[in-house]
Amino acid sequence: MGLIRLDSICKYYSMGDQTVKALDHINLSIAKNEYVAFIGSSGSGKSTMMNILGCLDKPTEGDYFLNEKEVAKLNQNQLADIRNQEIGFIFQSFNLLPRASALHNVMLPLVYKGIGLADRKKQAVEALEKVNLADRMDHIPSQLSGGQRQRVAIARALVTKPSILLADEPTGNLDTQTTQDIMALFDELHNEGQTIIMVTHEDDVARHCQRVIRLSDGKVVEDYYNENKEALHV
Repeated sequence: MGLIRLDSICKYYSMGDQTVKALDHINLSIAKNEYVAFIGSSGSGKSTMMNILGCLDKPTEGDYFLNEKEVAKLNQNQLADIRNQEIGFIFQSFNLLPRASALHNVMLPLVYKGIGLADRKKQAVEALEKVNLADRMDHIPSQLSGGQRQRVAIARALVTKPSILLADEPTGNLDTQTTQDIMALFDELHNEGQTIIMVTHEDDVARHCQRVIRLSDGKVVEDYYNENKEALHV
């Protein structure tokens, strides 16, 4: 079994007398250490897919297995535990606490894991060093550039040592050069063994990924490996 397996996943929404099929019988597997981009236009289902994979929402139908746990039928408290244990989230808007330093932003997820203060600080410093922000850990977000804020967000996602990194349009608010820098960091993390799943509408970003899954109207219409990443697929 892969790290992730989706069996006939559907997500339906009612809008008046119509039913919108945001995801329509999705079947796919993602292995450990894969680097996957979900790509598609607005309304394709990619944001719904991110919410399902991130245990932020539950499918209407189908089975979702993460690390061999069947998560589609868990209650909200159990889903929260899975998110805390297995998943590191990275968002387009960074979602940092504005009055907290970079260090304290990165320490925060460890509070929910019951880790003591000294160990929280040690692990957060290590995560910030990993994203080359050791010299900015005392700065608050308003004192950091967009790229630096995204690096803090990546460090915060990494600090819990998650099974997967879920990145939702992580370069959407960044300029071209900063986007290249952030994608180089994702490439490095993947080469170190991190499983990364990214939602994007940008082909240039998807080209960094090992595997590209294109969605349209809630269905998988393409699923292929980028040629320059083919050798990385196991």
